[in-house]
Amino acid sequence: MPKTSPRNSNAPATATAAQRGPLATPAEVAAYLGVPVKTLYQWKYRGIGPNVHKVGRHLRYRWHEVDAWLNAQATYDLAV
Repeated sequence: MPKTSPRNSNAPATATAAQRGPLATPAEVAAYLGVPVKTLYQWKYRGIGPNVHKVGRHLRYRWHEVDAWLNAQATYDLAV
């Protein structure tokens, strides 16, 4: 009887895949943030934008990382 490895088991992979949302394209993130796509590419180059991942030759964003980056950009005026 062949051994089953964790990679061959569909149960854990299916559970985690169901919990994750789809990855976002640069166009989707740009529309969400209200900036041009070119700005996202500049931020990536300068290392100041939301975390971006290469999937093959494509750039993709995780929504929770975009939201975390956006929350970190909030400035509060404590002098009010």
